[in-house]
Amino acid sequence: MSKRKILFLGETYRADAITWMNGLKEFGDFEIITWELKTPNHTLFSRFFRILEFSTGLFHVKKMVKMNQPDMIIAERTTSYGFLAALSGVKPVAIAQQGRTDLWPENSVLLPLKKIIQHYAFEKATLIHAWGPVMTISMRVAHVDMKKVMVLPKGIDLEKFGNKESSNPSKIKAIVTRSLTTDYRHDIILKAFGILKTKEIDFDLTIIGDGKELAKLKRLANKLQIESKVNFMGRIPNTALPKLLEQSNIYISMPITEGVSASLFEAMASNCYPIVTDIPGNQSWIKHRENGQLIPIDDFEMLAEEIIWAFENKEYRNAAVLKNRKFVEENANYKINMKIIANKYHELIYAKNN
Repeated sequence: MSKRKILFLGETYRADAITWMNGLKEFGDFEIITWELKTPNHTLFSRFFRILEFSTGLFHVKKMVKMNQPDMIIAERTTSYGFLAALSGVKPVAIAQQGRTDLWPENSVLLPLKKIIQHYAFEKATLIHAWGPVMTISMRVAHVDMKKVMVLPKGIDLEKFGNKESSNPSKIKAIVTRSLTTDYRHDIILKAFGILKTKEIDFDLTIIGDGKELAKLKRLANKLQIESKVNFMGRIPNTALPKLLEQSNIYISMPITEGVSASLFEAMASNCYPIVTDIPGNQSWIKHRENGQLIPIDDFEMLAEEIIWAFENKEYRNAAVLKNRKFVEENANYKINMKIIANKYHELIYAKNN
Protein backbone atom coordinates (compact mmCIF):
# COMPACT_ATOMS: atom_id res chain seq x y z
CA MET A 1 0.00 0.00 0.00
CA SER A 2 1.35 3.44 -0.94
CA LYS A 3 2.08 6.02 1.74
CA ARG A 4 -0.61 8.46 2.78
CA LYS A 5 0.17 11.98 1.57
CA ILE A 6 -0.14 15.17 3.60
CA LEU A 7 0.09 18.66 2.13
CA PHE A 8 1.69 21.00 4.69
CA LEU A 9 1.08 24.74 4.39
CA GLY A 10 3.50 26.85 6.41
CA GLU A 11 7.07 28.10 6.73
CA THR A 12 9.15 24.93 6.42
CA TYR A 13 12.33 26.51 7.88
CA ARG A 14 10.77 27.00 11.33
CA ALA A 15 11.85 24.55 14.03
CA ASP A 16 8.21 23.92 15.06
CA ALA A 17 7.25 23.06 11.49
CA ILE A 18 10.25 20.76 11.07
CA THR A 19 9.32 18.92 14.30
CA TRP A 20 5.72 18.54 13.14
CA MET A 21 6.63 17.20 9.69
CA ASN A 22 9.45 14.92 10.87
CA GLY A 23 7.19 13.43 13.55
CA LEU A 24 4.54 12.62 10.97
CA LYS A 25 7.11 10.96 8.72
CA GLU A 26 8.68 8.99 11.55
CA PHE A 27 5.59 7.88 13.46
CA GLY A 28 2.91 7.98 10.78
CA ASP A 29 4.93 6.94 7.72
CA PHE A 30 3.41 9.90 5.87
CA GLU A 31 4.76 11.48 2.72
CA ILE A 32 4.87 15.26 3.24
CA ILE A 33 4.41 17.75 0.41
CA THR A 34 4.91 21.44 1.24
CA TRP A 35 3.86 24.87 0.03
CA GLU A 36 4.69 28.25 1.52
CA LEU A 37 4.70 31.93 0.73
CA LYS A 38 8.04 33.07 -0.70
CA THR A 39 7.93 36.73 0.39
CA PRO A 40 9.49 37.39 3.83
CA ASN A 41 7.47 39.13 6.54
CA HIS A 42 10.20 41.34 8.05
CA THR A 43 9.32 44.90 6.99
CA LEU A 44 6.21 46.92 6.20
CA PHE A 45 7.29 46.99 2.55
CA SER A 46 7.75 43.20 2.32
CA ARG A 47 4.46 42.61 4.18
CA PHE A 48 2.61 44.49 1.41
CA PHE A 49 4.01 42.11 -1.23
CA ARG A 50 3.31 39.15 1.05
CA ILE A 51 -0.37 40.15 1.17
CA LEU A 52 -0.41 40.32 -2.63
CA GLU A 53 1.17 36.86 -2.80
CA PHE A 54 -1.33 35.54 -0.26
CA SER A 55 -4.20 36.78 -2.47
CA THR A 56 -3.11 34.29 -5.17
CA GLY A 57 -2.29 31.59 -2.61
CA LEU A 58 -5.50 29.60 -3.10
CA PHE A 59 -4.73 29.19 -6.80
CA HIS A 60 -1.31 27.72 -5.97
CA VAL A 61 -2.67 25.48 -3.21
CA LYS A 62 -5.37 24.06 -5.48
CA LYS A 63 -2.71 23.47 -8.11
CA MET A 64 -0.65 21.52 -5.54
CA VAL A 65 -3.74 19.52 -4.58
CA LYS A 66 -4.48 18.64 -8.21
CA MET A 67 -0.86 17.59 -8.85
CA ASN A 68 -0.31 15.56 -5.67
CA GLN A 69 -3.78 14.35 -4.58
CA PRO A 70 -3.04 14.55 -0.84
CA ASP A 71 -5.06 12.48 1.63
CA MET A 72 -5.06 15.34 4.12
CA ILE A 73 -3.98 18.98 4.49
CA ILE A 74 -2.41 20.57 7.58
CA ALA A 75 -1.53 24.21 8.17
CA GLU A 76 0.06 26.67 10.57
CA ARG A 77 -1.78 29.82 11.74
CA THR A 78 -5.55 30.04 11.55
CA THR A 79 -5.50 33.49 9.93
CA SER A 80 -3.26 32.68 6.96
CA TYR A 81 -2.27 29.17 5.90
CA GLY A 82 -5.12 27.70 7.95
CA PHE A 83 -7.60 29.82 5.98
CA LEU A 84 -6.13 28.58 2.68
CA ALA A 85 -6.33 25.00 3.93
CA ALA A 86 -10.00 25.48 4.80
CA LEU A 87 -10.67 26.84 1.30
CA SER A 88 -8.70 24.10 -0.47
CA GLY A 89 -11.55 21.58 -0.63
CA VAL A 90 -9.38 18.82 0.86
CA LYS A 91 -10.72 16.82 3.79
CA PRO A 92 -9.65 16.15 6.46
CA VAL A 93 -7.95 19.44 7.34
CA ALA A 94 -5.99 20.10 10.54
CA ILE A 95 -5.02 23.65 11.45
CA ALA A 96 -2.77 24.82 14.28
CA GLN A 97 -3.02 28.05 16.20
CA GLN A 98 0.54 29.24 16.71
CA GLY A 99 0.29 31.63 19.65
CA ARG A 100 -1.98 32.50 22.55
CA THR A 101 -4.11 33.85 19.70
CA ASP A 102 -3.43 34.26 16.00
CA LEU A 103 -5.26 37.62 16.14
CA TRP A 104 -1.99 39.51 16.46
CA PRO A 105 -0.98 42.27 16.81
CA GLU A 106 -4.00 43.19 18.87
CA ASN A 107 -4.02 46.79 17.58
CA SER A 108 -3.91 45.75 13.91
CA VAL A 109 -6.27 47.63 11.58
CA LEU A 110 -6.90 44.26 9.91
CA LEU A 111 -8.23 42.69 13.12
CA PRO A 112 -11.93 42.62 12.03
CA LEU A 113 -10.93 40.87 8.79
CA LYS A 114 -8.65 38.45 10.64
CA LYS A 115 -11.54 37.51 12.95
CA ILE A 116 -13.73 36.64 9.95
CA ILE A 117 -10.94 34.61 8.33
CA GLN A 118 -10.18 32.78 11.58
CA HIS A 119 -13.85 31.98 12.21
CA TYR A 120 -14.11 30.41 8.75
CA ALA A 121 -10.94 28.36 9.31
CA PHE A 122 -12.14 27.13 12.70
CA GLU A 123 -15.55 26.23 11.27
CA LYS A 124 -14.20 24.24 8.31
CA ALA A 125 -11.35 22.46 10.12
CA THR A 126 -11.71 18.78 10.92
CA LEU A 127 -9.13 19.05 13.71
CA ILE A 128 -7.70 22.10 15.51
CA HIS A 129 -4.36 21.90 17.29
CA ALA A 130 -3.84 23.78 20.55
CA TRP A 131 -0.22 23.05 21.37
CA GLY A 132 -0.93 24.08 24.98
CA PRO A 133 -3.82 24.94 27.34
CA VAL A 134 -3.34 28.71 26.97
CA MET A 135 -4.46 28.50 23.34
CA THR A 136 -7.87 27.15 24.26
CA ILE A 137 -8.82 30.39 26.05
CA SER A 138 -9.10 32.43 22.84
CA MET A 139 -10.70 29.46 21.07
CA ARG A 140 -13.52 29.37 23.61
CA VAL A 141 -13.98 33.13 23.24
CA ALA A 142 -14.28 32.56 19.47
CA HIS A 143 -16.98 29.87 20.14
CA VAL A 144 -14.92 27.06 18.64
CA ASP A 145 -16.41 23.57 18.76
CA MET A 146 -14.02 22.25 21.43
CA LYS A 147 -14.75 18.64 20.44
CA LYS A 148 -12.54 19.34 17.41
CA VAL A 149 -9.62 20.62 19.51
CA MET A 150 -6.61 18.48 20.41
CA VAL A 151 -4.64 19.98 23.32
CA LEU A 152 -1.18 18.44 23.09
CA PRO A 153 2.31 19.87 22.49
CA LYS A 154 4.40 18.33 19.73
CA GLY A 155 7.09 17.78 22.34
CA ILE A 156 10.86 17.55 22.03
CA ASP A 157 13.26 14.68 21.40
CA LEU A 158 14.46 13.71 24.87
CA GLU A 159 17.29 11.64 23.42
CA LYS A 160 18.83 14.85 22.08
CA PHE A 161 18.10 17.19 24.97
CA GLY A 162 19.29 16.49 28.49
CA ASN A 163 20.70 13.01 27.92
CA LYS A 164 23.98 14.09 29.57
CA GLU A 165 24.61 15.51 33.01
CA SER A 166 24.57 19.31 33.11
CA SER A 167 27.92 20.99 33.77
CA ASN A 168 26.40 23.22 36.52
CA PRO A 169 28.99 26.01 36.21
CA SER A 170 30.18 27.95 39.28
CA LYS A 171 29.14 31.34 37.86
CA ILE A 172 26.08 32.65 36.06
CA LYS A 173 26.08 31.18 32.55
CA ALA A 174 22.82 32.28 30.97
CA ILE A 175 21.44 31.35 27.56
CA VAL A 176 18.77 32.91 25.32
CA THR A 177 17.49 30.97 22.30
CA ARG A 178 14.77 33.19 20.81
CA SER A 179 14.73 35.09 17.49
CA LEU A 180 16.15 38.62 17.62
CA THR A 181 12.87 40.47 17.16
CA THR A 182 11.23 43.12 19.33
CA ASP A 183 8.58 40.70 20.64
CA TYR A 184 11.27 38.74 22.50
CA ARG A 185 12.68 41.78 24.35
CA HIS A 186 16.38 40.97 24.24
CA ASP A 187 17.04 44.60 25.21
CA ILE A 188 15.38 43.94 28.60
CA ILE A 189 17.70 40.96 29.12
CA LEU A 190 20.78 43.02 28.28
CA LYS A 191 19.69 45.81 30.66
CA ALA A 192 19.29 43.25 33.45
CA PHE A 193 22.83 42.01 32.88
CA GLY A 194 23.98 45.63 32.79
CA ILE A 195 22.75 45.84 36.41
CA LEU A 196 24.73 42.67 37.26
CA LYS A 197 27.81 44.37 35.79
CA THR A 198 27.35 47.41 38.08
CA LYS A 199 27.07 45.01 41.06
CA GLU A 200 30.34 43.35 39.94
CA ILE A 201 28.65 39.94 39.53
CA ASP A 202 30.45 37.73 37.02
CA PHE A 203 28.47 36.15 34.18
CA ASP A 204 28.54 34.86 30.63
CA LEU A 205 25.49 35.46 28.42
CA THR A 206 25.01 33.42 25.24
CA ILE A 207 22.43 34.70 22.74
CA ILE A 208 21.50 32.28 19.96
CA GLY A 209 19.45 33.31 16.94
CA ASP A 210 19.29 35.97 14.28
CA GLY A 211 16.94 38.81 13.43
CA LYS A 212 16.54 42.47 12.58
CA GLU A 213 17.40 43.62 16.13
CA LEU A 214 20.97 42.25 16.05
CA ALA A 215 22.83 45.51 15.28
CA LYS A 216 20.77 47.47 17.81
CA LEU A 217 21.38 44.86 20.52
CA LYS A 218 25.13 44.86 19.88
CA ARG A 219 25.15 48.66 20.27
CA LEU A 220 23.23 48.34 23.56
CA ALA A 221 25.71 45.75 24.87
CA ASN A 222 28.53 48.18 24.09
CA LYS A 223 26.70 51.05 25.80
CA LEU A 224 26.19 48.90 28.92
CA GLN A 225 29.87 47.88 28.77
CA ILE A 226 29.04 44.17 28.80
CA GLU A 227 30.04 43.36 25.21
CA SER A 228 32.95 41.16 26.38
CA LYS A 229 30.49 39.05 28.45
CA VAL A 230 27.86 38.62 25.73
CA ASN A 231 28.28 36.12 22.89
CA PHE A 232 25.93 36.71 19.93
CA MET A 233 26.20 33.33 18.19
CA GLY A 234 23.69 33.93 15.39
CA ARG A 235 21.66 31.09 13.93
CA ILE A 236 23.12 27.67 14.70
CA PRO A 237 22.20 24.10 13.68
CA ASN A 238 19.64 22.62 16.06
CA THR A 239 22.09 19.76 16.63
CA ALA A 240 24.50 22.20 18.35
CA LEU A 241 21.88 23.49 20.80
CA PRO A 242 21.73 20.64 23.36
CA LYS A 243 25.41 21.00 24.33
CA LEU A 244 25.08 24.77 24.74
CA LEU A 245 22.04 24.32 27.01
CA GLU A 246 23.87 21.71 29.07
CA GLN A 247 26.81 24.12 29.54
CA SER A 248 24.46 26.82 30.88
CA ASN A 249 22.69 27.03 34.23
CA ILE A 250 20.02 29.68 33.53
CA TYR A 251 17.65 29.97 30.55
CA ILE A 252 16.02 33.35 29.96
CA SER A 253 13.08 34.20 27.69
CA MET A 254 11.23 37.53 27.88
CA PRO A 255 8.53 37.49 25.15
CA ILE A 256 5.49 39.76 25.40
CA THR A 257 3.26 37.01 24.00
CA GLU A 258 3.66 33.23 24.00
CA GLY A 259 1.74 30.16 22.95
CA VAL A 260 3.81 27.06 23.61
CA SER A 261 7.59 27.43 23.55
CA ALA A 262 9.58 24.42 22.37
CA SER A 263 12.73 26.27 23.44
CA LEU A 264 11.41 26.39 27.03
CA PHE A 265 10.82 22.62 26.95
CA GLU A 266 14.36 22.12 25.58
CA ALA A 267 15.80 24.13 28.47
CA MET A 268 13.65 22.29 31.03
CA ALA A 269 14.82 18.96 29.62
CA SER A 270 18.47 20.05 29.75
CA ASN A 271 18.64 20.93 33.47
CA CYS A 272 18.76 24.60 32.56
CA TYR A 273 16.83 26.71 35.10
CA PRO A 274 14.09 28.85 33.42
CA ILE A 275 13.40 32.54 34.08
CA VAL A 276 10.59 33.72 31.77
CA THR A 277 7.93 36.42 31.43
CA ASP A 278 4.82 36.25 33.60
CA ILE A 279 2.32 35.69 30.78
CA PRO A 280 -0.32 32.95 30.29
CA GLY A 281 1.73 30.91 27.79
CA ASN A 282 4.53 30.51 30.35
CA GLN A 283 2.27 30.21 33.40
CA SER A 284 1.00 26.89 31.96
CA TRP A 285 4.42 25.35 32.61
CA ILE A 286 6.25 27.52 35.18
CA LYS A 287 5.19 28.37 38.75
CA HIS A 288 7.14 31.22 40.36
CA ARG A 289 9.91 29.95 42.64
CA GLU A 290 8.58 26.41 42.38
CA ASN A 291 10.19 25.28 39.13
CA GLY A 292 11.38 28.58 37.69
CA GLN A 293 10.70 32.30 37.92
CA LEU A 294 8.13 34.59 36.32
CA ILE A 295 8.99 38.22 35.54
CA PRO A 296 6.53 40.99 34.60
CA ILE A 297 6.90 42.19 31.00
CA ASP A 298 9.77 44.68 30.51
CA ASP A 299 10.81 44.70 34.19
CA PHE A 300 14.58 44.44 33.76
CA GLU A 301 15.25 45.45 37.38
CA MET A 302 13.23 42.52 38.73
CA LEU A 303 14.83 40.26 36.13
CA ALA A 304 18.28 41.21 37.46
CA GLU A 305 17.19 40.56 41.06
CA GLU A 306 15.67 37.16 40.18
CA ILE A 307 18.74 36.04 38.22
CA ILE A 308 20.86 36.79 41.31
CA TRP A 309 18.35 35.06 43.62
CA ALA A 310 18.24 31.96 41.42
CA PHE A 311 22.02 31.71 41.23
CA GLU A 312 22.51 32.19 44.97
CA ASN A 313 19.88 29.56 45.85
CA LYS A 314 21.67 26.60 44.30
CA GLU A 315 19.86 23.85 46.24
CA TYR A 316 16.47 25.20 45.20
CA ARG A 317 17.66 25.54 41.59
CA ASN A 318 18.97 21.98 41.49
CA ALA A 319 15.69 20.60 42.85
CA ALA A 320 13.71 22.66 40.33
CA VAL A 321 15.63 21.41 37.29
CA LEU A 322 15.08 17.77 38.35
CA LYS A 323 11.36 18.49 38.68
CA ASN A 324 11.34 20.12 35.23
CA ARG A 325 13.05 17.17 33.56
CA LYS A 326 10.43 14.81 35.00
CA PHE A 327 7.63 17.14 33.84
CA VAL A 328 8.93 17.23 30.25
CA GLU A 329 9.34 13.44 30.21
CA GLU A 330 5.69 13.04 31.26
CA ASN A 331 4.11 15.82 29.17
CA ALA A 332 6.31 16.84 26.24
CA ASN A 333 7.97 13.68 24.95
CA TYR A 334 8.11 14.00 21.15
CA LYS A 335 8.12 10.24 20.62
CA ILE A 336 4.89 9.81 22.58
CA ASN A 337 3.03 12.96 21.52
CA MET A 338 3.82 12.82 17.81
CA LYS A 339 2.76 9.17 17.71
CA ILE A 340 -0.62 10.20 19.15
CA ILE A 341 -0.94 13.01 16.59
CA ALA A 342 0.07 10.78 13.66
CA ASN A 343 -2.40 8.07 14.74
CA LYS A 344 -5.17 10.69 14.94
CA TYR A 345 -4.45 11.77 11.36
CA HIS A 346 -4.68 8.17 10.15
CA GLU A 347 -8.03 7.85 11.95
CA LEU A 348 -9.36 10.99 10.25
CA ILE A 349 -8.23 9.79 6.81
CA TYR A 350 -9.71 6.34 7.39
CA ALA A 351 -13.03 7.88 8.51
CA LYS A 352 -13.15 10.01 5.34
CA ASN A 353 -12.57 6.99 3.09
CA ASN A 354 -15.05 4.64 4.82
